[in-house]
Amino acid sequence: MSSTQEIIKTTEKYGAHNYHPLPVVLSKGKGIWLTDPEGKRYMDFLSAYSAVNQGHLHPRIISALKDQCKRLTLTSRAFHNDLLGIFLKELCEYTGYEMALPMNTGAEAVETAMKMARRWGVEKKGIKDGQQEIIVCAENFHGRTITIISFSTDPDARINYGPYAPGFIIIPYNDPEALRKAITPNTCAFLVEPIQGEAGVNVPDAGYLKAVRQICTKNNVLMIADEIQTGFCRTGKKFACDHENVKPDVMTLGKALGGGVFPVSAVVAQRKVMDVFTPGTHGSTFGGNPLACAVAREALRVLDDEKLADNAERLGIIFREKMKKIRCPRMQLVRGKGLLNAVVFDKNFQAWDVCVALKDHGLLAKQTHGNIIRFAPPLIITERQLNQAVSIIKTVFQKIK
Repeated sequence: MSSTQEIIKTTEKYGAHNYHPLPVVLSKGKGIWLTDPEGKRYMDFLSAYSAVNQGHLHPRIISALKDQCKRLTLTSRAFHNDLLGIFLKELCEYTGYEMALPMNTGAEAVETAMKMARRWGVEKKGIKDGQQEIIVCAENFHGRTITIISFSTDPDARINYGPYAPGFIIIPYNDPEALRKAITPNTCAFLVEPIQGEAGVNVPDAGYLKAVRQICTKNNVLMIADEIQTGFCRTGKKFACDHENVKPDVMTLGKALGGGVFPVSAVVAQRKVMDVFTPGTHGSTFGGNPLACAVAREALRVLDDEKLADNAERLGIIFREKMKKIRCPRMQLVRGKGLLNAVVFDKNFQAWDVCVALKDHGLLAKQTHGNIIRFAPPLIITERQLNQAVSIIKTVFQKIK
């Protein structure tokens, strides 16, 4: 096996430089642990941006993957397969919606939801085609497609990719009054993250989502919650909207739905919204493939059987309490819900070196927006392991000047 440095050198020579990863190479994973080619182990506190909620190589999910690999992997949607229907049924039962549409990536789920909203706006609300408007929030992150980056406020995500897709109105996050004022007769949907992950685990005020739900209902606007990163028990509930007992009209799902082993995403909605799709109006070659269905079904069962929402809620409280006691003059704020948490440093602080130091001490986390570090371990983590991680973080943070 090649060394860490050899692998990094080869990757940088032949790969596009659209990422700036930490200087670590990972070759094995198990539970919350990752191992590099030299055999050093690391605690995973990023979880592939919450795609590994069930832990690396969960034996039940790997078994489902292997079993299905021996039977059938892909048919396209030109034919039925024997797992799609039961997967959609179980996903609807898990989420509480009447219909689901499977795709592969989170960005595809968001694109699907936006297409559905625009079509709903014309066919159900009476908006003239081409005039539909979707309201979004500043500092959002919903994916990387041309359409999605058109309404990003992150310069790195959108610079030099014009012309940008029209039809989007950007308002401040966590501001119900801004939403109320932005709605027009052409508004078909409001797309929002219950917690803004890439913005640095930006948790809105209590009551924000409830206010959003009321405003959308009053104005006949679809509330679309992007639960791709916050869903599937990450924040201590099945979905982040559950903290306020809010039921969006539409949810976009992904990441942990694939159990950390396969790309699976979906949109869930009630029938009166989803039925705007008819044969030929939307699709995906790999969406709903048998392998994805087998993996996702087991991924959902693991979340329930192992009570991972409860574990995330309990350990998240412990983590934030312990982090707030660390003495670090540059640390301004600890925030989060469940096991989706972040530390915010001084505004001009650059957290890259801190992440490298954490890596050197055996813990992997990544900064966002320069001065924020996100901490999101697999939800199977134990309290003992969490305390071990906090000890590592404390050692590194206390050396920050």
